[in-house]
Amino acid sequence: MSGKKYLLALDQGTTSSRAIVFDAKGAVKAKAQAEYGQIYPREGWVEHDPLEIYSSQVGVVSEALARAGLMRNDIAAVGVTNQRETTVVWEKSTGKPVYNAIVWQCRRTAEACDALKAAGLEKTVYEKTGLPIDAYFSATKLAWILDNADGARAAAERGELLFGTVDTYLMWKLSSGAIFATDYTNASRTMLFNIHTLEWDDELLKLFRIPRSMLPEVKPSGCIFGHTDEAAFGARIPIAGVAGDQQAALFGQRCYSVGDVKNTFGTGCFLLMNTGKTAVASKHGLITTLAAGTGKPDYALEGSVFVGGAVVQWLRDGLRMIRNAAETERYASKVDDTLGVYIVPAFVGLGAPYWDAYARGTVTGLTRGATKEHFIRAALESIVYQVNDVLCAMKKDCGAEAARLAVDGGASANGFLMQFTADITGAEVVRPAVVETTALGAALLAGLTVGLVDPSELESPRNCADVFRPSMSADKRERLLGGWADAVARARGNRT
Repeated sequence: MSGKKYLLALDQGTTSSRAIVFDAKGAVKAKAQAEYGQIYPREGWVEHDPLEIYSSQVGVVSEALARAGLMRNDIAAVGVTNQRETTVVWEKSTGKPVYNAIVWQCRRTAEACDALKAAGLEKTVYEKTGLPIDAYFSATKLAWILDNADGARAAAERGELLFGTVDTYLMWKLSSGAIFATDYTNASRTMLFNIHTLEWDDELLKLFRIPRSMLPEVKPSGCIFGHTDEAAFGARIPIAGVAGDQQAALFGQRCYSVGDVKNTFGTGCFLLMNTGKTAVASKHGLITTLAAGTGKPDYALEGSVFVGGAVVQWLRDGLRMIRNAAETERYASKVDDTLGVYIVPAFVGLGAPYWDAYARGTVTGLTRGATKEHFIRAALESIVYQVNDVLCAMKKDCGAEAARLAVDGGASANGFLMQFTADITGAEVVRPAVVETTALGAALLAGLTVGLVDPSELESPRNCADVFRPSMSADKRERLLGGWADAVARARGNRT
């Protein structure tokens, strides 16, 4: 590895593929991004072309390396992070997908999931996987492909087909079929993997009618998965770090200790809390999942907020109150409060901890004195209240309050939003200097595995750029939270 001082992260997301070059200290040297097509065959169905995913990912690698002034042989290791749950099935002999990738957002198997719940199987699935039965996860997507793509089930039974989440498919392609593997974090999102035994579960495979021969080998997030093929990639480089996007962000945020929490402020919000070697069974609407690491994985609790930054998009595109997201900070700071206005952005129901598909968007507290500024501030505050609801659920499940909240995602650039987060949650909010935390997590895993990254780097506070500390009085905080609880009850039709 002499002379190889750089790490390459492949960040394969839901709408774009990205490549980022990092140095051994975790600093970004160059990056490139390319969007690719979204396919909507029917209402509620979402697909991707696996071949387009791969070609877009390879294309941005060339672009990022060119911008960095580097060759492929300058790269010490590759890390991969990916959209989770998205399901790909391809022919073992040719690599040809038998159907488009079914994306995590796709709801085509919702009725199948309802049938499994009606059969009383939810407890069994949750105890093994930490997941509720839902179309979100991979198992029913895979079963649908086998049942609906021409000849797929028979071919799978003959051992001719392979299944993988996007990380597995990318590695298989990059290695010309030499790597057929995934990591613990991605396996834990399939609804087929037992997070306690760390193995594919025979009972679940039978339940979903999945041949074991289709399944990749499961490895730690930080390990040598294999090497890229020179003919396919231009050089033979170890792929040494793999993690699903939210777990990669947890690692990139250096949340390695029990109780460490991160939140990604994106279109939605994703909160993960490291619970160490204890798999906490949530009684408050959270998911139990696996965290990324270089050995036996820690466990984590996860809560998802459906509408985070999407409420700002609504202000911009639907209501035309703003021209761009950056304007919200200025407008919100012009008023001292919302004048009692609350917005519950339950456009598609409410996620954790409510899981109420029937809740709908609601505005309460409107008076004649309310202005655009009050409305915009209420929209931003709604994001924070939802995040706080998840943190409160984590506290109830774990018995510990988060003193520090690591943040990332596009909306974390909003200073008003971050200060209000600190005030409402009571936690110290830490915004990183390197905002590419998802890609950074994959790069750090790879760098640790090949020895390029010194483990002491993981303890370094160098990635902390801004700290927002609580400054609101307890009385005011409780009053605001009481108003939010009332607004949520109205959005849910007073269901509890």
